[in-house]
Amino acid sequence: MISGGIRVNVHFLLSSHSSPRMLTIAFLALLCASASASEIQARSSSFSGEYGGRGGKPFSHSRNQLDGPITAIRVRVNRYYIVGLQVCYGKVWSKYVGGKLGELKEIFLNPGESVVQVSGKYKNYLRKLVFVTDKFRFLTFGKDRGISFKAVPLYPNTVLRFISGRSSRSIINAIGFHWDVYPSEHENC
Repeated sequence: MISGGIRVNVHFLLSSHSSPRMLTIAFLALLCASASASEIQARSSSFSGEYGGRGGKPFSHSRNQLDGPITAIRVRVNRYYIVGLQVCYGKVWSKYVGGKLGELKEIFLNPGESVVQVSGKYKNYLRKLVFVTDKFRFLTFGKDRGISFKAVPLYPNTVLRFISGRSSRSIINAIGFHWDVYPSEHENC
């Protein structure tokens, strides 16, 4: 079975009775089916960011999204900026990024609840994050100083799937948000 539900009998296509024209047509059909599936995926995925300064080492939670939807968020803050962060995907916490000094805050999402918007403030580094859920909760971290941003998905019915950005040993320098459809229970099948 090829993406998009198209079944192909490969044995039939490769039999000795297949003409070069038939193989060309079959190949073009497979290519179109693959392109259509990619186009459908691209219509649900979007990216917002990067918000923040230029420093730091890149990080990405792209692999973590395979563990499930975002279920909790830990953010370490001090009186000036966002020091570090960690996100729980399903039941698995991502690698912690950023510094170790400051107050650690942890907020859990309710079952089935998703982040649908993120806003905040930045200057040369990240200063504030506000995660807004589809249950109208506002999960706020940090101080209200700097340049404002508001990150939302490009396509309807999509949610925050994972976070990326740049961090140093003491702060989160910049952050980006990756949006897509809510993960199904059988996504990895």
